[in-house]
Amino acid sequence: MQQPISGVNAAIITPMNAQGEVDYEQLKVQVDRQKKCGNNIFCGGTNGEFFALTTEERIKVAQTCYEQAAGTINVTAHIGAVSLAETLKLGHAMEKLGLKAVSVITPWFAKLRDQDLISYFTQVADTINLPIYLYNIPARTGNTITPEVAHKLADHPNIFGIKDSAGSYDSLHAFHLVSQQHDNFGVLTGPDSLILKGFQEGSCGCISGIANIIPELVQKVYHHFNDQQTDQAEAVQAQVTALRTNLYGMAFAPAVVKESVKVLGYAVGNSRYPVIFNDAERAQMRQILTEAQVL
Repeated sequence: MQQPISGVNAAIITPMNAQGEVDYEQLKVQVDRQKKCGNNIFCGGTNGEFFALTTEERIKVAQTCYEQAAGTINVTAHIGAVSLAETLKLGHAMEKLGLKAVSVITPWFAKLRDQDLISYFTQVADTINLPIYLYNIPARTGNTITPEVAHKLADHPNIFGIKDSAGSYDSLHAFHLVSQQHDNFGVLTGPDSLILKGFQEGSCGCISGIANIIPELVQKVYHHFNDQQTDQAEAVQAQVTALRTNLYGMAFAPAVVKESVKVLGYAVGNSRYPVIFNDAERAQMRQILTEAQVL
């Protein structure tokens, strides 16, 4: 079965203006950057600062991305929230926009058992009339979707796969094993360092934060993989991984990504994450980007 989400999907940032409000015009610019490279859009995720946006902003961000994509690329929105009611409210709003699919993070703060997660995701999948992708990012939520939980949820006809951002090859590999047992359950690679490895093992797509900085290079990894040009794909993946290592070690990765896009010359504003960069750190980013031949 064809997956609703596939290929390269940029985990697009949410630009802000000088007043700290969402800058929807600049968001269109960022969508166009990805569209030019053939990358799809994943909005309202961690790089999109979803938990620092209001419900209305999350809906308008998805609407803006969808309209700017104009049917040339796919747009997926993340609808996860702490409460089931808020998640469903967002999901119903996305149904009206005409998106291809949505992703749902685990609730956070409260420690949930496996049966709690299964119940939560089942209720979402029963209610929302869009393909659902689980979103596993335990370092941020404190709750882990285990392969066993994914295996049970994969039987649901409206759950189409999982975005794994646990950060390790072992985690990604475990979900590939689950995918092999279910015809309609795909894996979306979260870590930028594992993009090629994910495709080689059967991922239907990747959700890339670093694509905000280097959209062309991330697309090249996928392009070379499809053309079975293994050496070229590995070489480009090495470039992506090196840039990721040098930048992401500076501070909270999504905030670094947004600040790096600013360094590239785009007026995307400050992050709502409480991460502050000084001039020396911005100079360091500029040096890293220059040495990577991105600037």
